[in-house]
Amino acid sequence: MKGLVIKNTGSWYTVRVDDGRCIESKIKGSFRLREIKSTNPVAVGDCVEIEPNPEGTAFITEIEERRNYMIRKASNLSKQSHIIAANIDQAMLIVTVNYPITTTIFIDRFLATAEAYSVPVKLVFNKTDRFHGADREAMERLTDLYTGIGYPCSRLCAKSGEGMEELKAELKDKITLLSGHSGVGKSTIINALAPGTGLRTGDISEYHNKGMHTTTFSEMIQLPGGGYLIDTPGIKGFGTFDMEDAEISHYFREMFACSAGCRFGDCTHRHEPGCAVMKAVKEGSLSASRYKSYLSILKDREESKYREEY
Repeated sequence: MKGLVIKNTGSWYTVRVDDGRCIESKIKGSFRLREIKSTNPVAVGDCVEIEPNPEGTAFITEIEERRNYMIRKASNLSKQSHIIAANIDQAMLIVTVNYPITTTIFIDRFLATAEAYSVPVKLVFNKTDRFHGADREAMERLTDLYTGIGYPCSRLCAKSGEGMEELKAELKDKITLLSGHSGVGKSTIINALAPGTGLRTGDISEYHNKGMHTTTFSEMIQLPGGGYLIDTPGIKGFGTFDMEDAEISHYFREMFACSAGCRFGDCTHRHEPGCAVMKAVKEGSLSASRYKSYLSILKDREESKYREEY
């Protein structure tokens, strides 16, 4: 029997089958014998084969090939990955320049991973009503930076509803991954888009200026106007996974284009003479913050770890 994984609560997966039933399922033991370097071999969005049992539950016996997925390094096991979601049409990264702060390093790691796994991304700047002065200037700079690279950006105030109609139109009939730090407003956005969902919303820690988790598991939510949102727990850090050093610059669009001018084909853009990327950063035609993000990924790989604050 075939089905779609719509919820993951840890050891149990909710699978919706063709007749509309939702069956609580577990992974069959044979999965654990395979060389799956992931904390969750099955992810929300996976198309699976299940074997129902007399108790009314089922075993997941097969996973169909994924057309794409988003993945990050597991925060507690550095050699393992965590699949955030599979088979998605687009990802929307909810960004706040403050309350809490979303760093450019976090944004760039997310974007590089999306590039690596063929997932289109849009940046959504939320809580626009709170940004004045320096915060608004920072939002303008980030919008200019990422639209200039080719990543669409939009602005949203989930509490007032400003920008919500435009967002609804972009989500219609698509499977969209919604991601971002805890506290950026994902639950508020989902409650507005899918009334009756009843997701808890959380406060920001005034001392740490960080959000507190309200979503504790991944779930696919049906939108009234057509399409699905995949809600995920807020992410503190985004460690990249399964990228070769020589490939990493390929996932920074503007850096890859610029690297055609490097003297050496295997240039790492760190110390080589005739490096077009370093020259462009020095001259200001390539973003220094993006270059810093690129170096941080290389450094993580050298140290075999990543730092949560990213």
